[in-house]
Amino acid sequence: MKRKQTPVPAPLSEGEETFALHCQTEGFEAIREAELIPGRKWRFDFYFREKDLAVEIEGGTKFGKSRHSRGNGFEEDARKYNAAAMAGIKVLRFSTAMVKSAEAIDTVKAFLRSTPPQ
Repeated sequence: MKRKQTPVPAPLSEGEETFALHCQTEGFEAIREAELIPGRKWRFDFYFREKDLAVEIEGGTKFGKSRHSRGNGFEEDARKYNAAAMAGIKVLRFSTAMVKSAEAIDTVKAFLRSTPPQ
């Protein structure tokens, strides 16, 4: 009898997991892998509902080394970010290096703690 194989989950991104830990440390609640554009299956790495802010941690930022920096992958990302802007969703993008240096969490912290102008 042939056994059904259970799919192996994709390995977790170092940048995303580090950013999630930073958010937890700061007490920020983010929705992970949020689908924000109706009718599209695009997912944003993190979403902070209270400020309508999506955060993307870009893996493989060396040009030509990842789907995010080549042809169709680059264009799909552009469409996703443009659709978010048209829906009024703010998107911040960071590399793994920016996450590891704490630049990403510092930027998000400043954004989330800012108050709108009166």
